[in-house]
Amino acid sequence: MGCSLEVLLLLLHTNLLLGSAGAAAQYSSQRIQDDWWTYKEIPNGNFVPGPAFWGLVNSGWNLCSVGKRQSPVDVETGRMIFDPFLTPMKINTGGRKISGTMYNTGKYISLRLDKEHLVNVSGGPMTYNHRLEEVRIHFGSEDRQGSEHLLNGQAFPGEVQLIHYNHELYPNASEAARNPNGLVVVSIFIKVSESPNQFLDKLLNRDTITRITYKNDAYLLRELSVEDVYPETQSYITYDGSLTTPPCHETVTWIIMNKPTYITRVQMHSLRLLSQSQPSQIFHSMSDNVRPTQGLNNRCIRTNINFSQPGKDCPNKKPQKLQYRVNELILK
Repeated sequence: MGCSLEVLLLLLHTNLLLGSAGAAAQYSSQRIQDDWWTYKEIPNGNFVPGPAFWGLVNSGWNLCSVGKRQSPVDVETGRMIFDPFLTPMKINTGGRKISGTMYNTGKYISLRLDKEHLVNVSGGPMTYNHRLEEVRIHFGSEDRQGSEHLLNGQAFPGEVQLIHYNHELYPNASEAARNPNGLVVVSIFIKVSESPNQFLDKLLNRDTITRITYKNDAYLLRELSVEDVYPETQSYITYDGSLTTPPCHETVTWIIMNKPTYITRVQMHSLRLLSQSQPSQIFHSMSDNVRPTQGLNNRCIRTNINFSQPGKDCPNKKPQKLQYRVNELILK
């Protein structure tokens, strides 16, 4: 990737400033830190570091460049390893619906849950219980891109990521993100369909999505059933990775569900009309808010899909199969 001398000097100058100030004084607030990176190299005509520079402009983000367990990755189904000890995931909502605030962060849609009704997940590759902290949505400017993870080199129109933290070991998500066994992120690919997922329909219907058109817009949502976002499958793929945003901590267990979820074409169009800028600034679509895939570096990608044995829920006794066609990326 080419880079002008002016940009290189800016990166060097920024590194020196941040390094001399120390980790505690790198930024005056979390908001400044969140603002000083982007998925796209030059928004609004000013240099703000894109993915290729995340690990260079801030010593606290160096894992983004030198880490060996980074995310997202390209899942090659032919290299997956069947693990018979991977049990089904369990979702516990206490039988109650939840509330949360949906934000336009300028980077992605973020639904941050209130603390009144908690949602926990366990089982699967998890040793501990994990609590749902946030739901993020990534999406593309066209249907052939938009998911952070790839499947055999191909992308989906979008990806939902449910971020959970280990509340048995750590007091909050920020502390968990910096420490071993800290986070579990459940990833669900998004496809376009005539019938939307019930959970996503409440987030992306016209009355709701138009409330968060611009950066920093927020809207409170009530009576949400998190279980509804999950596809009807107990099959998944899992690997050890990182956050896909700075500081790229390598503390994440990823769980990729073996079926997609759905939104309508109108809802996808509405997502692409969301701005990564404020109303007074030039419009830049939030779409294509994805980090490029990272090297697998000898990591194992495990699955509870047994390709050689008949499944109990398979009445015709055929072997279980991945629920996506490799080339067409549609349900069998």
